[in-house]
Amino acid sequence: QVQLVESGGGLVQAGGSLRLSCAASGSFFTINTMGWYRQAPGKLRDLVANIRSDYSTTYLDSVKGRFTISRDNAKNMVYLQMNSLKPEDTADYYCNVVIDGRMYWGRGTQVTVSS
Repeated sequence: QVQLVESGGGLVQAGGSLRLSCAASGSFFTINTMGWYRQAPGKLRDLVANIRSDYSTTYLDSVKGRFTISRDNAKNMVYLQMNSLKPEDTADYYCNVVIDGRMYWGRGTQVTVSS
């Protein structure tokens, strides 16, 4: 059974930085796309960034230049480095990973950016 565990959320002042981590564990063969979504209260869940197996990336326009996604295939982990955080980045952040053709979600980690 596959599990995704996120860490690294918290409270930070505007302009600050946080680094989110997500570890995939269990029995599987191939990890494909890894990514991060976020959901603010009363809003839909949006893709923040993803990184494919060829290391190509996609970013939400509003985070380009501030956030960087990376992955470590040896550790089955994906990271999201978030710099220059803004209050509008406040949300629950969810790890999303495609493993052996199936999509899995983490339970989420809260990020709060104070002004």
